[in-house]
This record gives sequence, C-alpha cells and structure tokens, in this order.
Amino acid sequence: MLSKTLAKEIINLGSATGADFVELFCEETSSKNFSFENLRLDSVTENIEYGVGVRLLKNFRSVYGYTNDISKSGLTKLVEDLRASFDDKTCIEDVTSFKKKSYKKKNIVETYSKDVPNETIIEYVRSALKSIKDYDQRIIRVTGGFSIRDRSVTVYNSDGVYFDKFTEYSRLNLSSVASENGKIETRFDGPGTSSGWKFFTDTLDINKICKNHAEKVILMLGAKECPAGRFPVIIGNGWGGVIFHEACGHQLEATSVAKGLSVFSGKKGTMIANKIVSAYDDATIPGEWGSYDIDDEGVVPKKNCLIKNGKLVGYLVDNFNGRRMNEKGNGASRRQSYKNEPTSRMGNTYIAPGKNTPEEIIANTKLAIYMVTFNGGSVNPATGDFNFGCSEAYIVKDGKIVAPVRGATLVGNARDILKHIDMVGNDLAFGQGMCGSRSGSIPVNVGQPTIRVNEIVVGGRGGSIDEF
Repeated sequence: MLSKTLAKEIINLGSATGADFVELFCEETSSKNFSFENLRLDSVTENIEYGVGVRLLKNFRSVYGYTNDISKSGLTKLVEDLRASFDDKTCIEDVTSFKKKSYKKKNIVETYSKDVPNETIIEYVRSALKSIKDYDQRIIRVTGGFSIRDRSVTVYNSDGVYFDKFTEYSRLNLSSVASENGKIETRFDGPGTSSGWKFFTDTLDINKICKNHAEKVILMLGAKECPAGRFPVIIGNGWGGVIFHEACGHQLEATSVAKGLSVFSGKKGTMIANKIVSAYDDATIPGEWGSYDIDDEGVVPKKNCLIKNGKLVGYLVDNFNGRRMNEKGNGASRRQSYKNEPTSRMGNTYIAPGKNTPEEIIANTKLAIYMVTFNGGSVNPATGDFNFGCSEAYIVKDGKIVAPVRGATLVGNARDILKHIDMVGNDLAFGQGMCGSRSGSIPVNVGQPTIRVNEIVVGGRGGSIDEF
C-alpha cells in the first residue's frame, strides 16, 4: 500500500521540526454485512476502506491526522500541517532503513469467513432465525445478520521499525421481539470470533444458542416487575462481565489513569477489591473476539494482571500515555481504524475464576436478585458511579431460583462493588461486544464467572420482594 521509500521520506519530514516520534499507520479494510428482516434477506453490503494515519509525538504532546490520499503530495501536505504544532528545531536522526518486527501468530485461522460462499452464510443465518421465530407465536419479529471485517495493516515508525498484520473479525447477530397483552420483550445474542468460519460450524452450538434465546425472551415476557431496594446480587457469568468492563476496566486504562482522571489513578499496590478477586486482560487467547497478535503500536500483548487477590497491580498502558506514567506499553494500544489515534484499550478482560460452583453460590444465598445478562448502561469515569439495565433476572430465595423478573437496574460505584464481591464461581465465560472510547469502536470480550455481591442498590418498578 505504501512503499518503504515513501514511508521513510514522510517520517523524516515529520521529524524535521522537532517531533521525537513519528508513526505511519497504513490500513486497508474490507467488510461484508448480511442483514435479515424476519426470514427475508434484506441486504448484502460490501465496502473497502483504505488510508493512512500520521501521528507526531513530542514529550507529552500528540498531534494526529489521516488521509485516504496516499500519494506523496497528499501525505506531504498532511505532515506539513501536523508538524506546524512543533517549533523546536531539535530533530531526531533520519530513518535510513526499516527493520521488520517479528512476532508469533497465535490466532491461526483455517477457513476465513470472507472465503465462505454467500449462499452458505445466508442459509446459516436464516436457519437460526427460523428456529427462534418458530419457537412461539408470541415472537413477532426476528432480525439478524452476519458481519465480516478483514483488516490489513502496515505500521512504520521513526525508530526504524515496521510490521504487518492481518485480522478477521466475524460475528453472528440474532435479535427478537416478543409481545403479549401490551407487553414487549426483546433479546439480543451476538457470538463472534477472530478464528474464522469454523467457529460457527464446529465450536458454536447454534441450536443451543437459538433455543436459549427463544426460551428466555418468552420467559421474560411473562415476568413480574423487579422490586427496588438494597439486596445481595448474583451476577451471571459471561456477559455479566460487562459490569467489570465498564465500571472498572475503563478506569484501569492509561487513557484516564495517566492524567489522574480515573478513580484508580495512583492506587497501584493498594487493596481495591475483596481478596478473593483477581482480574486480567489477556489478548493472547487464541481465536477470541478481543484477541490480537500485536497491538497498533507494535507491542506484542501478554496476559496483563490488573488485580491480584484484591490488590491493584497493573494498568493497561500504551506507549504514549506510558510516558506520563514512566511505564512502557504492555500491548494494549488499539484503534478502530486509520481515522483514530491509538490509545490504551481492553481486549479480553475478565474476573478470574474462583472456587465455588454457581450452584453453591445460589444454594448459599438467603435472598438476592440474580442478574444474568445486561442490555446497556452508563458510567461516570471521574467518580466510578454506574447504572446498568438487566435483560434477564430472577429472584433467589432460600437457596433457590423462584421467579423471573423484568426491568431490573443495577446502581453502584466501581470502588464499592469490587470490595463487596464475597463469592466467586468457577464457571468463567466470555461475551462478545463492541466497545466505544477515544480511539473508536473495537471488538472486546467481557468475562467473568458467576459472582455474588453482598449488597448493592437494585432499581425496579415492582412491589415488595415478599410477593415472590
């Protein structure tokens, strides 16, 4: 896409007025999206996007720009506009050659989804939607689709290093609407992978996914409204990890930590959670939705321990924010595309499994709200306050699940919820999602085993919990 000769010229031009680091991020991405309305194929769209992002750094300052005019004149104009931000005539040495950064590829793909015939994908999605629609006549609408994103990247920098990478993300989307007596209930499932088509045919149990989807949307349709109050809360595995991701994970990214904007800034080495809680971000897990072989700054990711036995031991750090923290990047620098400046982001973030089975957690709970899946929420990064809506929840009494409830909301604070986790299950699972932040929308896994929080505020429109 961009020759080494031209990359060298542009980098040296960028450093000519005092930038201490210059980076060219060259990208070509192709995407294909299949969209269904009920059982009818609504559209198949394909798109190709390419361009170059240029980043100039000087101490704690950063300027960024991008263009899809990748000619010498187009890139020269972009760099000249950017370097006007620096007036220091002290220049780094010119790049005379590039050395390729080598790394081990862990995400081995046998069959890329992009190579699967359209007809095969269409039939796969239509069959899944049909099994949901046919489950119950109260399911009045099913929508869904399949998305494929193939991303080819080459990065050059003023350290004389370059690297290439290719990643494919593919995802199935299933949504339904159920209705009865004026009540409406919705559900969404979106399993995804970076391991290619065989995940959907050989690993994913699509029949189980669809059956569970249909059963739960009908079950929640007939549920009573959730009572409000302060209760113990059991949070389910997999998608339950969105609470840790949003309320705590973002607060552990150098994006906010480096400038003291996180509730966990300066807290490394202190106890921020119950000692039974450990948490990691691990982008090296083969084939997972949030995995990658090398980050967008050329740092190979590792299994980053964030919390160890309740103690804050690490942050997610990119090289630029690491300058303020006096730390090197640990493989967490990511971005949506060449249009976004990279920064520290999560990959596969999760609370580590504990010793209890989920059955033991429920059996040892006198009274609680059991929240299984969540459908969105908000977090104040400065305070750590959050609220999340729950799409599937139950009442637990005397060690048994007694009734489903709808309309439950979880309200709390990041610093408090970690300290109030008093049981951790052994059933770690992941849920796939898209995370939006300063460097755009990127694929991430949220994860955890089943956990119990001994007390937290639950919002709802129901009556007394004694009614159940």
